[in-house]
Amino acid sequence: MFKHQTRADKVILTTNGIILAFIVFAILIPLIYVIMASFTNPATLLNSGITLNPSKWTLQGYSRVFKDGSLLIGFRNSLFYSTAFSIISVTITLFAAYPLSRKDFVGRKLMMTLFIITMFFGGGLIPTYLLVKNLNMLDTIWAILLPGAVNVWNIILARAYFQGIPNELREAAIVDGTSEIQFFFKILLPLSKPIIAVLVLYQFVAQWNSYFDAMIYLKSENLQPLQIVLRSILVQMQPRPGMIQDAQNTAQLQQIAEMVKYSSIVISSLPLIIIYPFFQKYFEKGVMVGSIKG
Repeated sequence: MFKHQTRADKVILTTNGIILAFIVFAILIPLIYVIMASFTNPATLLNSGITLNPSKWTLQGYSRVFKDGSLLIGFRNSLFYSTAFSIISVTITLFAAYPLSRKDFVGRKLMMTLFIITMFFGGGLIPTYLLVKNLNMLDTIWAILLPGAVNVWNIILARAYFQGIPNELREAAIVDGTSEIQFFFKILLPLSKPIIAVLVLYQFVAQWNSYFDAMIYLKSENLQPLQIVLRSILVQMQPRPGMIQDAQNTAQLQQIAEMVKYSSIVISSLPLIIIYPFFQKYFEKGVMVGSIKG
């Protein structure tokens, strides 16, 4: 906090604090509601909403979700897709960004122009589908992992970060007999942990939340990601048969379906909540350095 603040500074800081507090409450209240609803007895949840009475809490929603197994298969698939996609995409991004950050790279401006054009103009859904089909990638994991692996914005971000690293460091390494490959892997990448962490987090979250590509390209249920399973539960209001097979009547079916929805949301959100603290220390530095140097 600054020692000397004018009245205008105090007004601005107070206003910012009020706005930030409002945003925090706007985020926390729905989150708390969903978590508590996932533990609330379904009859109580439909009749009177969430409750703080422990006697009205239950783990029935989670037991039904884990008992069915379809959500776990989707969870496993999404974890694999998100991890593999992050590795592939970030690897391509780093290999593309480094030469583009070098001023002595012939054709650098032309390559950047071609990359930037693809940010505004694309082939469209039907040509992309036909391309995936002709490459025999339909109903395979590669239809999820490869088409979106090249992200031009991430390349620009990594390129800006690499440009912020002093060129004298490379020159000193070359004088010591280091090759370009050795410099890239042994010196540049260790210095680029912040931007790598940011790119991994971006791609992991994007793939974890993605469902459209899977809906278009995948038919086999054992390949479908978690978001497709959640779509059937939350959007189409169709819980998996194994979750509701012992329901006796329509009212009980509705109660169980409501509870399963909240439990599914909590389970699907856990990986992002778990991994974020590990990337947080790199996140701010990676984003700020890339934006300032760009």
